[in-house]
Amino acid sequence: QVQLVESGGGLVQTGGSLRLSCAASGRTFGVRAMGWFRQAPGKEREFVAAMGWSRGTTYYADSVKGRFTISRDNARNMVYLQMNSLKPEDTAVYYCGARFTDVTGTTAHIMARYNYWGQGTQVTVSS
Repeated sequence: QVQLVESGGGLVQTGGSLRLSCAASGRTFGVRAMGWFRQAPGKEREFVAAMGWSRGTTYYADSVKGRFTISRDNARNMVYLQMNSLKPEDTAVYYCGARFTDVTGTTAHIMARYNYWGQGTQVTVSS
């Protein structure tokens, strides 16, 4: 089992920044990649960003490219999402996911490939 705990969400104005954190614990030695997804009210959960654990290769949704940055701290089993130039449409619950398979450009966005999820953290961007 892998436990994931997100933090860092909150209320921010348009154009502001937030940094989300995800702490992984438990059977983390099997984790090959981690990612961030988000779910806005009335919408399906969607891919935001992912990172391979060994090489640090990153993948982003087009909607966040150039604004969001995913990073990791392997020693601390942490993954981060730095969010800049936030927009009201970024408002959502953000979830951290971990997977036991390598991430590629064609699979990063597939929710079913992620084996564990955190409980989510709310991000609200006011206009």
